[in-house]
Amino acid sequence: MSDNAAPAPEIHVMRQPEYLKLWIGRLCAYMGYYAQAVTIGWQVYTIARLTRGVEESAFLVGMVGLAQFLPLFALSFISGEMVDRHDRRRILVLCWGFQTLASIALMVMAWMGVRELWPVFLVAVVVGASRSFTSPSTSAIQPMLIPRDMVTKAVAWGMFTVQGGRVFGPWLGGLLCAVSVTASYAVSGVLLLGAATAIAMITADTKPRHKPTGNRLEMIREGLDYVWKNKLVLGAISLDLFTVLFGSVVSLLPVYARDILQVGPEGFGLLRSADSIGGAILTTYITTRPLRRNAGLWMLGSTVVFGAATLLFAVSTNLWFSVVMIAIFGAADAVSNFIRHSLLQIAIPDAMRGRVSAVSGVFVSASNELGEFESGVAARFMGPVGSALFGGAMAMLVAVAWAKIFPALRKADTIEAAE
Repeated sequence: MSDNAAPAPEIHVMRQPEYLKLWIGRLCAYMGYYAQAVTIGWQVYTIARLTRGVEESAFLVGMVGLAQFLPLFALSFISGEMVDRHDRRRILVLCWGFQTLASIALMVMAWMGVRELWPVFLVAVVVGASRSFTSPSTSAIQPMLIPRDMVTKAVAWGMFTVQGGRVFGPWLGGLLCAVSVTASYAVSGVLLLGAATAIAMITADTKPRHKPTGNRLEMIREGLDYVWKNKLVLGAISLDLFTVLFGSVVSLLPVYARDILQVGPEGFGLLRSADSIGGAILTTYITTRPLRRNAGLWMLGSTVVFGAATLLFAVSTNLWFSVVMIAIFGAADAVSNFIRHSLLQIAIPDAMRGRVSAVSGVFVSASNELGEFESGVAARFMGPVGSALFGGAMAMLVAVAWAKIFPALRKADTIEAAE
């Protein structure tokens, strides 16, 4: 992105055996989770449409996001404190193990032909509770598996797991939904089990190096104080929160696929993967030519692009134009993710990393799961197109507002300067 970009990161970061196990585990986990999420959205919308209209069905899909966010929010601050005290490898194994069991439960319900929605929402609550521990654990464990001078390279390579999972997981889930919802849940369960197995094979010491000595409430307060006082970190993670909270159209994709674009589950899988295809392309560019200057302006500018692409998607009635617009806002989101993850992995002390990552995780999850709920509510009252238009406009307004509210973010030049 910059004319002064650095040369490509050395491939030897992927030759670190412990990091490679984490990388494989994360890729399997993201693929499994997104395949599971796509299948839940399609199943809920399909069941709801048997007895309800488009707007009410879209609202119920959004409620899945709320069902995952509430336990995630309730447990996130506790999870950050636990990650700063306990073995991070063990926590990740347990988290992805519970998500495997969730896929198995959903598979059994689909196989039995359950037409009630409350059991699906109950499992979504379990998934949300489990995910409250995965974000801080993953963020905290990665710097422990590699030399410090490889951290930014590891962040870039790690984004491939996110983007790869978000590309192939939804595509796989959408493809399998066209054949069998039961099969889709089964495959997501296998992938999540593979993630737990890969992490279990890590042999490095992943216990916190400097365990805090305060009580739980003091530790949580310290984490919140750190984020509040560091305006660059606060601005970066809150920008993502409000951008995706208002601008996300993920929960509307089943509606667009079935009733607006009329492309069925196969088209739904393509739409659901498109943002990550764009993100993967941009991540490849960042990996080979890392951002070195004007990081804050890149982050704010990418938010404007995100909102503009959402506006164009909202009014589209053509599948391929819709795919391109989703890919563009996926690429824009990848810029924000790279800068935010780099800040968390480099600038935060190890003793604080779990708690600060937990706060970031709350913001990110609020933007995703609560954003799905917001889109569902907006769709209920404004229709799906109106909801998407509102989200795109709000994302652009957020970028302008944050440039004024957080001058430290606007003026941020290099990621390294935040250390």
